[in-house]
Amino acid sequence: MVLNSKLPPCRAAVRGATLIELMIGLLLGLVVVLVTAQVLSFAEGQKRVTTGGADAQVNGALGLYTLQREIQMAGYGLIDDLPALGCPVVANHTSTGAFNWTLTPVVIAAGANGAPDSVTVMSSSRAYAVPAIVSVNHPITADRFTLRSAVGISVSDIVIAVPAGNSATNWCGAYQVTQIANSNQVVHGASSWNSGAQVAPAAGYLAGDRLINAGQLVLRTFAVDANYNLQQQTLDLASGGMQSQELFPQIVYLRALYGKDTNADRVVDTYDNVTPTTNAGWRQVLAVRLALVARSGSYQKDEVTVAAPKWDVGKATTVTGATTCGSSNCLDLVVSGVPDWKHYRYSVFEVTAPLRNVIWGQN
Repeated sequence: MVLNSKLPPCRAAVRGATLIELMIGLLLGLVVVLVTAQVLSFAEGQKRVTTGGADAQVNGALGLYTLQREIQMAGYGLIDDLPALGCPVVANHTSTGAFNWTLTPVVIAAGANGAPDSVTVMSSSRAYAVPAIVSVNHPITADRFTLRSAVGISVSDIVIAVPAGNSATNWCGAYQVTQIANSNQVVHGASSWNSGAQVAPAAGYLAGDRLINAGQLVLRTFAVDANYNLQQQTLDLASGGMQSQELFPQIVYLRALYGKDTNADRVVDTYDNVTPTTNAGWRQVLAVRLALVARSGSYQKDEVTVAAPKWDVGKATTVTGATTCGSSNCLDLVVSGVPDWKHYRYSVFEVTAPLRNVIWGQN
């Protein structure tokens, strides 16, 4: 019997990968994974920077637009009579007590030691208002104004009595209308906003004085809050308190300046943040110039901002506090109070908003 002597193929021809080859393959795989992870990390970082920059652009632009719109409408229905501009207004709410305003479109409160400014605007909610002239003297004990006509005035409106030759001792008084009697009597009896003895000056108001109809008075203050949001506070006529609303996030700084015409040529020739104290001073204010600083939302591991942003105000008009920066003049925008401020990127937005109701009143 003959046996098949054919042998199986050599094991060396069919062997698998060696340990060295496996280690080399694993090393190459790790290198590829490392490179891929770095590329993805870099791309994600760039995406965050781009997205954060876009968010800053949107928040800054919308915040600036909101302020510009409010300032351009400021004073509507309140300052058609420019001699009343700057009159101190006294009011009293039964819940929150005494209020003191200034009858002016805009008031800038400069931040202390470089802190952000705040801007307060005031206007009337009425679509129209016929000037009301007081026809009978109104002593401090009176509960109503007798007018030549009460056309346009409604119950619950806020009216502001403006004396001729107003001053710190002959101020304006705010009253809330509770009734219209005999078509020409504006009753302000037991309302939440006034008490004649507390609101009117000692001489009361005389025949010939004016009554401004503010309707549902609009009084708003814009500021940067502690969480770096552009915040709006609106006077609530019912409670006498201020209702807060966060408008846009990542707003870290607000700077505001009055634009003044100091030589009566109806052209702004200087900008500063000095609030006027007289009627003549308020008449010089024709515009408000604003700068907002918006911050990107993403924290950067490295310091990406080495110097605080600046506001380029140009050289054409005098700006109090500006210093030379290159071929122009600039104001410093202080963001050093923001924690880790150098690890964020910033964008500066600026606008000059004319006080249209003041300008039109001078024509």
